[in-house]
Amino acid sequence: MATIDRQTPTLALAHALAAAGRGLPVFPLSATKLPALRSPHRGKQPPTHCRGECGLPGHGVHDATTDPAAVRALFAAAPRATGYGIACGRAPHRLVGIDLDVDPAYGSDAAGALRQLALQHLFTIPPTVTVLTPSGGRHLWLTGPADATVPNSAGRLAPGIDIRGSGGYLVGPGSVTAHGRYRLAPGTAHLTPAPCPRALLRLLTPPPGRAPHTGTSPASGTASGPGTNTGTGTGTGAGAPATASRRGEGLIQFVLAAHEGQRNTRLFWAACRAYEHGFGDALADGLTAAAVRTGLPEHEARAAIASAARLTSGRGEERDGAA
Repeated sequence: MATIDRQTPTLALAHALAAAGRGLPVFPLSATKLPALRSPHRGKQPPTHCRGECGLPGHGVHDATTDPAAVRALFAAAPRATGYGIACGRAPHRLVGIDLDVDPAYGSDAAGALRQLALQHLFTIPPTVTVLTPSGGRHLWLTGPADATVPNSAGRLAPGIDIRGSGGYLVGPGSVTAHGRYRLAPGTAHLTPAPCPRALLRLLTPPPGRAPHTGTSPASGTASGPGTNTGTGTGTGAGAPATASRRGEGLIQFVLAAHEGQRNTRLFWAACRAYEHGFGDALADGLTAAAVRTGLPEHEARAAIASAARLTSGRGEERDGAA
């Protein structure tokens, strides 16, 4: 674990200035990965929805800038900052962050899930800047086009895959948090963020007329993933809603196709989709049987399904309250 000492804020500022020099808008973060400056509107009633129009610092990602003097001023106002955030979706790079988490509780294999999506939707992740997180995960940096707005999401594509887009931010390499240091992956420091593959971009952007479900925590990724269509021809499609039975069959086939190292992840993802679409309880036994056939112990399978049920019950409440 990285040590936080008197030199940490100085190093954080140096890393932030270097990033700003490459055209990446930055702002100071605390050791909790949250913005280091408190809002100047805290405690006001009614709440003020200001994104920096007041001219004062303390608006989180909306403070992000590439101007060196402004960066120094932000860090001077936050002397205990131990890291920096990089605003996504902003020109010139319009950064899109693919956050691949590691979750031992679910046997999460986010990198494997991304490879599965790449095979299913025929795209390849190009060599690009990659940041290693203290928890063992990684952030892939991609760039988006000027004519597309990528929303933030958590777990929408697959369990463990979070997306940082417009209004979101990534913890910059060199930052130190309470859990350790963020650092560039070997062999990627010389790279620039690669363009997001078009097929992946289509998965990240909601169809016209459909409001995106965004969030910054796993409980807020409320949209269905690419696919209740799991490549079996039984998923939902535009203009041709499938029955619960057909969708359930597709999810079961998705679980049956799991290899070792993917079983828990695929089961959890499929169970989340089933509960989100209202037939989780009806499909629970079928999903359990499919997982057991792949070699997953029954008690682990039922625990994963129960976790999916608990998670999506919270998501359902958020969807019901959405406009």
